[in-house]
Amino acid sequence: MEIIPAIDIRDGRCVRLDQGDYARETVFADDPVEVAKRWEALGAPRIHVVDLDGAKDGVPRNEAIIWRVIEAVSTPVQVGGGNRTLDVVDSYIKAGADRVALGTAAVKDQSVLVNALALFGDRILVGVDARDGMVATDGWLETSSTSAVDLIAQLALLNVPRIFYTDISRDGMLGGPNFPAIQQVVEHALGLDVPMRVIASGGVSEIEHIQRLKLIGVEGVIIGKALYTGALDLSDALSAA
Repeated sequence: MEIIPAIDIRDGRCVRLDQGDYARETVFADDPVEVAKRWEALGAPRIHVVDLDGAKDGVPRNEAIIWRVIEAVSTPVQVGGGNRTLDVVDSYIKAGADRVALGTAAVKDQSVLVNALALFGDRILVGVDARDGMVATDGWLETSSTSAVDLIAQLALLNVPRIFYTDISRDGMLGGPNFPAIQQVVEHALGLDVPMRVIASGGVSEIEHIQRLKLIGVEGVIIGKALYTGALDLSDALSAA
């Protein structure tokens, strides 16, 4: 199981939001590139980078610094936030991103997802972000009428290889993941005719959380605030995984 440190970028800086609320921001570093180098030096197998401004505005806003992150490390980088056209996906792939994540487009314009999968296959993943079981879009500012489980069923028909699942109420709160919801998602995704791999995100702050998620069967765990506050040590997390 992979432990994947998160780098959330807003206005060029490395920040964390509580429950995705843009009004509840904590700045942890001015230079995301240096943060990426730190996680790489500590042995992170992958880094999860999100353009928070892009997620809210629908177009990339921090692509220049994300390109710098990709160039600065040899660790595989997956990029999310504002990736809603094929041109944007293509630009990140050409810049060297190992994976590109689609979120809002996977709900509102699945033609982008279909074309991205046709061109880039396993390098595409989908973010399934849920608020009370319903999928949130547009930087988590809107809640759709589609449930997370129903979206996963749709994604299965498109042969999406993997998703990362976030319970928004747990994100940035250090209170632990929503284990029942993750269990349901994993059982559903792995029970498909073509099993879909699941990465868990949101609320992980203790070694026990990682151990429980490993037993559930997730492919990886994205960890953000706990690493920045020191509540969780990356080396310990990697050992637990």
